[in-house]
Amino acid sequence: MAVAEAEAGTRLGAATVPTHAAEGGKASLGRGLRAARALLDRVAPGREPLAVGVSTIGIPRESGVDLAPNIPGWADLALAKEIQEAFPSSAVRVETDVKAAARVEAVEGALRDADPGLYLNLGTGLAIAIVTKGQVIAGRNGAAGEIGYNLRALGDVGVLAGERSILEDQVSGIGLLARAKEIDPGATGAKDLFAVAGHDPRAAQILREFTEELAFHLVNLAIAVDPARIAVGGGMVRSWPALYGPLRRALDNAVPFPPELVQAAFPFDAPLAGALTLARSAVEISTTSKAI
Repeated sequence: MAVAEAEAGTRLGAATVPTHAAEGGKASLGRGLRAARALLDRVAPGREPLAVGVSTIGIPRESGVDLAPNIPGWADLALAKEIQEAFPSSAVRVETDVKAAARVEAVEGALRDADPGLYLNLGTGLAIAIVTKGQVIAGRNGAAGEIGYNLRALGDVGVLAGERSILEDQVSGIGLLARAKEIDPGATGAKDLFAVAGHDPRAAQILREFTEELAFHLVNLAIAVDPARIAVGGGMVRSWPALYGPLRRALDNAVPFPPELVQAAFPFDAPLAGALTLARSAVEISTTSKAI
């Protein structure tokens, strides 16, 4: 989380709060709101925010959050209402994290002037966002870009999601962590696979399978959307040199008009930067110095 000036966007301070998903959504949100209030009191004492922007896993609704299975109880949170009660005098805007990330990349990052552009998030989960004319496409249900639910094989056609492996199960940070633990039970993330792939053939094979399946879906997306540029963000971008080559070759060899492929301008905190952009868009910038 961060506090920033509305007019200039200058960050006044930031803090990180562990999710502790096992404690449930209500507890996680409460911890975050308390930390947000403490941060505001520290860096902007006596001032209330003009607006609060929030990026979240899943698709926020008035009474809950769809497609948010990673934190028990998060689906039942009326997120905007809870935040509005915590900051009653502030304008509140809530958006899916990957769409918020794409928003800031479109406004001031790697997708600026890219029409259309694709934002690919390679983090704990997997999703994309489509940007056209500077706007992020939401879709009828707000679920545009949720490619983590993609089918993985012809045999998946007609099979319920709960009875098959969805794409995110394998092509994501969570999926790679599970594979990393097959090699080292003490592994803590996808980074452990990337670290040993140069000398461990098992790790190298796992990453090869990962990049090939990711490339398969990215190529099909690029053919369907015909983007000018694809920007990649998320935690796995720390291993960008290992990802770029296979993805670049796949796009060049299969897409009729291969797009640019770049690292996101905000590779690791785009959802946070997007939340700040969301908040700034909710208020008219005045000449007075106020915090958002």
